[in-house]
Amino acid sequence: MCGIVGLLIKKTELRPHLGEWLVPMLVGMTERGPDSAGLALFRQPESAKKYSLFDPTGLVQWQDLLANLQSRQYETVTINATLTSQANHAILTTNLAPDIVKPWLAEFYPAVYLLSVGRVIELYKDVGAPPAIAEKYEFHKLTGSHAVGHTRMATESAVTPAHAHPFTAGEDFCLVHNGSLSNPHSLRRKLEKQGIHFDTDNDTEAACRFLEWRLREGDDLGTALAKGTKEFDGFYTFLMGTGDQLALLRDAFACKPAVVAETADYVAIASEFRSLAHLPHINDAHIFEPAPEELYIWKV
Repeated sequence: MCGIVGLLIKKTELRPHLGEWLVPMLVGMTERGPDSAGLALFRQPESAKKYSLFDPTGLVQWQDLLANLQSRQYETVTINATLTSQANHAILTTNLAPDIVKPWLAEFYPAVYLLSVGRVIELYKDVGAPPAIAEKYEFHKLTGSHAVGHTRMATESAVTPAHAHPFTAGEDFCLVHNGSLSNPHSLRRKLEKQGIHFDTDNDTEAACRFLEWRLREGDDLGTALAKGTKEFDGFYTFLMGTGDQLALLRDAFACKPAVVAETADYVAIASEFRSLAHLPHINDAHIFEPAPEELYIWKV
Protein backbone atom coordinates (compact mmCIF):
# COMPACT_ATOMS: atom_id res chain seq x y z
CA MET A 1 0.00 0.00 0.00
CA CYS A 2 1.32 3.41 -1.03
CA GLY A 3 -0.10 6.88 -1.57
CA ILE A 4 0.10 8.93 -4.75
CA VAL A 5 -0.69 12.60 -5.27
CA GLY A 6 -0.53 14.93 -8.23
CA LEU A 7 -1.39 18.57 -8.78
CA LEU A 8 -1.47 20.60 -11.98
CA ILE A 9 -2.28 24.30 -11.63
CA LYS A 10 -3.89 25.64 -14.78
CA LYS A 11 -3.63 29.37 -14.13
CA THR A 12 -0.17 30.91 -14.16
CA GLU A 13 -1.01 33.41 -11.42
CA LEU A 14 -1.86 30.55 -9.01
CA ARG A 15 1.36 28.58 -9.49
CA PRO A 16 3.11 30.19 -6.50
CA HIS A 17 0.61 28.15 -4.42
CA LEU A 18 1.78 24.76 -5.74
CA GLY A 19 3.82 23.74 -2.70
CA GLU A 20 1.35 25.24 -0.25
CA TRP A 21 -1.50 23.17 -1.71
CA LEU A 22 0.52 20.03 -2.34
CA VAL A 23 2.04 19.52 1.11
CA PRO A 24 -1.29 18.66 2.82
CA MET A 25 -1.99 16.26 -0.04
CA LEU A 26 1.31 14.46 0.53
CA VAL A 27 1.02 14.49 4.33
CA GLY A 28 -2.53 13.15 4.02
CA MET A 29 -1.09 9.96 2.50
CA THR A 30 1.24 9.27 5.46
CA GLU A 31 -0.75 6.30 6.72
CA ARG A 32 -0.57 4.74 3.28
CA GLY A 33 3.21 5.22 3.07
CA PRO A 34 5.17 5.97 6.26
CA ASP A 35 8.54 4.59 5.07
CA SER A 36 9.66 7.26 2.60
CA ALA A 37 8.34 10.04 0.39
CA GLY A 38 9.25 11.97 -2.69
CA LEU A 39 8.18 14.81 -4.93
CA ALA A 40 8.89 15.68 -8.56
CA LEU A 41 8.38 19.35 -9.39
CA PHE A 42 8.02 20.82 -12.87
CA ARG A 43 8.88 24.47 -13.49
CA GLN A 44 9.42 26.71 -16.51
CA PRO A 45 12.16 25.30 -18.79
CA GLU A 46 15.73 26.39 -18.10
CA SER A 47 18.22 27.12 -20.87
CA ALA A 48 20.64 24.66 -19.18
CA LYS A 49 20.05 21.21 -17.71
CA LYS A 50 19.18 20.72 -14.05
CA TYR A 51 20.59 17.79 -12.09
CA SER A 52 18.79 16.82 -8.88
CA LEU A 53 21.34 15.44 -6.40
CA PHE A 54 20.95 13.63 -3.08
CA ASP A 55 23.65 12.93 -0.50
CA PRO A 56 22.57 10.16 1.91
CA THR A 57 25.68 10.64 4.07
CA GLY A 58 25.07 14.31 4.84
CA LEU A 59 28.82 14.86 4.47
CA VAL A 60 29.04 16.48 1.05
CA GLN A 61 29.70 20.21 1.08
CA TRP A 62 27.59 21.35 -1.84
CA GLN A 63 29.54 24.52 -2.57
CA ASP A 64 32.76 22.49 -2.63
CA LEU A 65 31.13 20.18 -5.16
CA LEU A 66 30.23 23.19 -7.31
CA ALA A 67 33.77 24.60 -7.05
CA ASN A 68 35.21 21.21 -7.98
CA LEU A 69 33.06 21.07 -11.10
CA GLN A 70 33.89 24.64 -12.08
CA SER A 71 37.60 23.87 -11.77
CA ARG A 72 37.41 21.12 -14.38
CA GLN A 73 38.70 21.80 -17.87
CA TYR A 74 37.13 20.42 -21.01
CA GLU A 75 38.58 21.15 -24.41
CA THR A 76 35.29 21.93 -26.12
CA VAL A 77 33.18 23.34 -23.27
CA THR A 78 33.34 26.45 -21.12
CA ILE A 79 31.67 25.51 -17.85
CA ASN A 80 28.71 27.49 -16.59
CA ALA A 81 27.20 26.15 -13.38
CA THR A 82 25.14 27.22 -10.38
CA LEU A 83 23.87 25.26 -7.40
CA THR A 84 21.11 25.63 -4.82
CA SER A 85 20.82 23.28 -1.87
CA GLN A 86 18.40 22.29 0.84
CA ALA A 87 19.68 19.84 3.48
CA ASN A 88 20.74 16.62 1.72
CA HIS A 89 19.45 17.74 -1.70
CA ALA A 90 20.90 20.08 -4.29
CA ILE A 91 19.90 21.29 -7.74
CA LEU A 92 22.91 21.71 -10.02
CA THR A 93 22.22 23.77 -13.16
CA THR A 94 24.87 23.63 -15.85
CA ASN A 95 25.50 23.67 -19.57
CA LEU A 96 27.40 20.38 -19.26
CA ALA A 97 25.74 17.34 -20.82
CA PRO A 98 24.85 14.19 -18.86
CA ASP A 99 27.64 12.23 -20.54
CA ILE A 100 30.07 14.60 -18.78
CA VAL A 101 28.27 15.12 -15.46
CA LYS A 102 27.41 11.47 -14.76
CA PRO A 103 30.97 10.06 -14.97
CA TRP A 104 32.32 13.08 -13.07
CA LEU A 105 29.89 12.41 -10.21
CA ALA A 106 30.71 8.70 -10.26
CA GLU A 107 34.44 9.44 -10.00
CA PHE A 108 34.50 12.23 -7.44
CA TYR A 109 31.20 11.83 -5.52
CA PRO A 110 30.22 8.15 -5.76
CA ALA A 111 27.93 8.40 -2.73
CA VAL A 112 25.76 11.08 -4.36
CA TYR A 113 22.59 9.94 -6.09
CA LEU A 114 21.63 11.58 -9.36
CA LEU A 115 17.84 11.64 -8.99
CA SER A 116 16.75 13.41 -12.18
CA VAL A 117 17.95 15.27 -15.24
CA GLY A 118 16.11 17.79 -17.40
CA ARG A 119 15.36 21.40 -18.14
CA VAL A 120 12.06 21.33 -16.24
CA ILE A 121 12.11 18.66 -13.53
CA GLU A 122 13.44 18.90 -9.98
CA LEU A 123 13.20 15.83 -7.76
CA TYR A 124 13.40 15.30 -4.00
CA LYS A 125 13.06 12.04 -2.09
CA ASP A 126 14.21 10.58 1.22
CA VAL A 127 13.40 7.93 3.81
CA GLY A 128 11.28 8.76 6.84
CA ALA A 129 7.80 10.03 7.58
CA PRO A 130 6.29 12.24 4.84
CA PRO A 131 5.58 15.21 7.17
CA ALA A 132 9.21 15.28 8.31
CA ILE A 133 10.49 15.06 4.72
CA ALA A 134 8.14 17.84 3.57
CA GLU A 135 9.39 20.06 6.41
CA LYS A 136 13.07 19.18 5.95
CA TYR A 137 13.06 20.19 2.28
CA GLU A 138 10.51 23.00 2.65
CA PHE A 139 8.12 21.64 0.07
CA HIS A 140 5.60 24.34 1.01
CA LYS A 141 7.86 26.95 -0.63
CA LEU A 142 8.03 25.20 -4.00
CA THR A 143 6.44 26.86 -7.01
CA GLY A 144 5.75 25.50 -10.48
CA SER A 145 3.12 24.32 -12.90
CA HIS A 146 2.65 20.75 -11.69
CA ALA A 147 4.05 18.12 -9.36
CA VAL A 148 3.86 14.40 -8.62
CA GLY A 149 4.28 12.98 -5.12
CA HIS A 150 4.40 9.59 -3.41
CA THR A 151 4.44 8.05 0.05
CA ARG A 152 5.80 4.52 0.23
CA MET A 153 5.05 1.44 2.30
CA ALA A 154 7.70 -1.00 1.12
CA THR A 155 6.47 -4.48 0.19
CA GLU A 156 8.96 -5.96 -2.30
CA SER A 157 12.26 -4.10 -1.93
CA ALA A 158 14.36 -2.21 0.60
CA VAL A 159 13.58 1.11 2.25
CA THR A 160 16.28 3.36 0.81
CA PRO A 161 16.30 6.72 -0.97
CA ALA A 162 17.03 4.90 -4.23
CA HIS A 163 13.92 2.73 -3.83
CA ALA A 164 11.67 5.68 -2.95
CA HIS A 165 9.41 7.21 -5.60
CA PRO A 166 9.23 9.08 -7.94
CA PHE A 167 11.36 7.07 -10.35
CA THR A 168 12.88 8.78 -13.34
CA ALA A 169 14.44 7.68 -16.62
CA GLY A 170 15.72 9.83 -19.45
CA GLU A 171 14.94 13.51 -19.02
CA ASP A 172 11.92 15.42 -17.69
CA PHE A 173 9.91 12.26 -16.99
CA CYS A 174 8.88 10.54 -13.77
CA LEU A 175 6.56 7.82 -12.52
CA VAL A 176 4.91 7.01 -9.19
CA HIS A 177 3.08 3.76 -8.55
CA ASN A 178 0.61 2.34 -6.07
CA GLY A 179 0.45 -1.41 -6.48
CA SER A 180 2.69 -4.32 -7.37
CA LEU A 181 3.90 -5.78 -10.64
CA SER A 182 4.37 -9.55 -10.85
CA ASN A 183 6.66 -9.52 -13.90
CA PRO A 184 9.36 -6.89 -13.28
CA HIS A 185 12.16 -9.38 -13.88
CA SER A 186 10.95 -10.31 -17.35
CA LEU A 187 10.60 -6.60 -18.14
CA ARG A 188 14.17 -6.04 -16.93
CA ARG A 189 15.53 -8.83 -19.11
CA LYS A 190 13.75 -7.39 -22.14
CA LEU A 191 15.04 -3.88 -21.50
CA GLU A 192 18.58 -4.95 -20.61
CA LYS A 193 18.81 -6.46 -24.11
CA GLN A 194 18.19 -2.90 -25.34
CA GLY A 195 21.21 -1.72 -23.33
CA ILE A 196 19.11 -0.17 -20.56
CA HIS A 197 20.74 -0.04 -17.10
CA PHE A 198 18.86 -0.45 -13.80
CA ASP A 199 19.73 1.14 -10.47
CA THR A 200 17.46 -0.89 -8.14
CA ASP A 201 15.40 -4.08 -7.93
CA ASN A 202 12.17 -2.09 -7.50
CA ASP A 203 9.27 -3.16 -9.73
CA THR A 204 8.30 0.45 -10.41
CA GLU A 205 11.69 1.15 -11.94
CA ALA A 206 11.01 -1.57 -14.53
CA ALA A 207 7.77 0.14 -15.56
CA CYS A 208 9.41 3.57 -15.58
CA ARG A 209 12.25 2.46 -17.83
CA PHE A 210 9.87 0.63 -20.16
CA LEU A 211 7.78 3.76 -20.66
CA GLU A 212 10.81 6.00 -21.14
CA TRP A 213 12.21 3.50 -23.67
CA ARG A 214 8.98 3.68 -25.68
CA LEU A 215 9.04 7.50 -25.53
CA ARG A 216 12.64 7.49 -26.71
CA GLU A 217 11.66 5.20 -29.57
CA GLY A 218 9.19 7.82 -30.76
CA ASP A 219 5.90 6.92 -29.08
CA ASP A 220 3.81 9.67 -27.55
CA LEU A 221 2.85 9.19 -23.90
CA GLY A 222 -0.56 7.69 -24.73
CA THR A 223 0.92 5.13 -27.12
CA ALA A 224 3.68 4.23 -24.67
CA LEU A 225 1.12 3.61 -21.93
CA ALA A 226 -1.13 1.59 -24.25
CA LYS A 227 1.83 -0.67 -25.01
CA GLY A 228 2.58 -0.82 -21.30
CA THR A 229 -0.84 -2.24 -20.48
CA LYS A 230 0.04 -5.23 -22.69
CA GLU A 231 3.38 -5.71 -20.93
CA PHE A 232 2.65 -4.94 -17.27
CA ASP A 233 1.26 -7.83 -15.23
CA GLY A 234 -0.09 -6.94 -11.82
CA PHE A 235 -1.99 -4.23 -9.99
CA TYR A 236 -1.21 -0.59 -10.51
CA THR A 237 -2.31 2.97 -10.41
CA PHE A 238 0.35 4.89 -12.31
CA LEU A 239 0.76 8.66 -12.24
CA MET A 240 3.30 10.17 -14.63
CA GLY A 241 4.73 13.63 -14.98
CA THR A 242 6.45 15.10 -18.02
CA GLY A 243 7.51 18.63 -18.82
CA ASP A 244 4.02 19.58 -19.93
CA GLN A 245 1.68 16.74 -18.89
CA LEU A 246 0.21 14.70 -16.08
CA ALA A 247 -1.04 11.22 -16.99
CA LEU A 248 -3.02 8.72 -14.91
CA LEU A 249 -3.69 5.04 -15.63
CA ARG A 250 -5.19 2.20 -13.59
CA ASP A 251 -5.05 -1.52 -14.37
CA ALA A 252 -8.03 -3.53 -15.65
CA PHE A 253 -9.21 -4.44 -12.14
CA ALA A 254 -8.71 -0.95 -10.68
CA CYS A 255 -8.23 -2.36 -7.20
CA LYS A 256 -5.81 0.40 -6.19
CA PRO A 257 -7.76 3.54 -5.28
CA ALA A 258 -7.60 6.90 -7.01
CA VAL A 259 -9.75 10.01 -7.08
CA VAL A 260 -9.57 13.12 -9.27
CA ALA A 261 -10.85 16.64 -8.55
CA GLU A 262 -10.88 19.19 -11.35
CA THR A 263 -11.81 22.86 -11.34
CA ALA A 264 -11.09 25.78 -13.63
CA ASP A 265 -7.95 26.39 -11.52
CA TYR A 266 -6.40 22.95 -11.06
CA VAL A 267 -6.44 19.19 -11.51
CA ALA A 268 -5.70 17.28 -8.30
CA ILE A 269 -5.19 13.52 -7.96
CA ALA A 270 -4.80 11.39 -4.85
CA SER A 271 -5.23 7.85 -3.62
CA GLU A 272 -7.94 9.06 -1.21
CA PHE A 273 -10.25 12.06 -1.10
CA ARG A 274 -8.98 13.19 2.31
CA SER A 275 -5.84 14.48 0.58
CA LEU A 276 -7.98 16.74 -1.61
CA ALA A 277 -10.43 18.05 1.00
CA HIS A 278 -8.37 21.16 1.86
CA LEU A 279 -8.07 22.46 -1.71
CA PRO A 280 -9.74 25.77 -2.58
CA HIS A 281 -13.24 25.49 -4.06
CA ILE A 282 -13.18 21.71 -3.65
CA ASN A 283 -16.95 21.74 -3.13
CA ASP A 284 -17.34 23.05 -6.67
CA ALA A 285 -14.91 20.58 -8.24
CA HIS A 286 -15.79 17.81 -10.66
CA ILE A 287 -14.81 14.77 -8.59
CA PHE A 288 -14.62 11.29 -10.07
CA GLU A 289 -12.98 7.89 -9.80
CA PRO A 290 -10.84 7.10 -12.86
CA ALA A 291 -12.13 4.16 -14.88
CA PRO A 292 -10.09 0.96 -15.30
CA GLU A 293 -7.60 0.99 -18.19
CA GLU A 294 -8.76 4.45 -19.29
CA LEU A 295 -5.95 6.89 -19.90
CA TYR A 296 -6.29 10.41 -18.51
CA ILE A 297 -3.86 13.09 -19.69
CA TRP A 298 -3.88 16.73 -18.65
CA LYS A 299 -1.65 19.27 -20.39
CA VAL A 300 -0.09 22.33 -18.81
